[in-house]
Amino acid sequence: MAMKAKKLQPAKVEAISAAKEVLSGCSDYIFTDYRGLTVGQISELRNKLREKNCSFKVIKNNFAQIAFDELKVEGVADYLTGPTAIALSTEDTNEVAKVLYDFAKDVPALQIKGGVIEKEIYDADKLEAFSKLPGKKQLIAMIMSTINAPVQKLAATLQAYVDKKSEGGEAAAE
Repeated sequence: MAMKAKKLQPAKVEAISAAKEVLSGCSDYIFTDYRGLTVGQISELRNKLREKNCSFKVIKNNFAQIAFDELKVEGVADYLTGPTAIALSTEDTNEVAKVLYDFAKDVPALQIKGGVIEKEIYDADKLEAFSKLPGKKQLIAMIMSTINAPVQKLAATLQAYVDKKSEGGEAAAE
């Protein structure tokens, strides 16, 4: 639970507003325990997440809790215990979850605690199942190929008919 001091210190108020600004720019959050990771491993993970337009931030738990309370994001208090880093995503969150779970397979020190996706709380198991789903772009491609398949088949059939007629027309002329 976030604690608010009776006497507000300007540095802490600034840190909370900066945390709120960072958190408000994203719609989905995945909470991880980074204890035991080396600086090189964290840098490698940040680079992989950056490819998915995601950032990986360490924010003091108390500041993060106050910022989440001000943003009216419920149910994150359980995840803000111990050393916590937050993967902040704006799109294709399941791709971000895939990166985190793949990285956790290689580096078991990374523990995924849970997340908030589209204002719904996901525990670690639900988040892992979510990571196995295809991404938004993949789903769109699958739908488009399903819609496009009958048209392609019709076009191929018509082309075969035209080819057959043109071959038959040349044979009759000779």
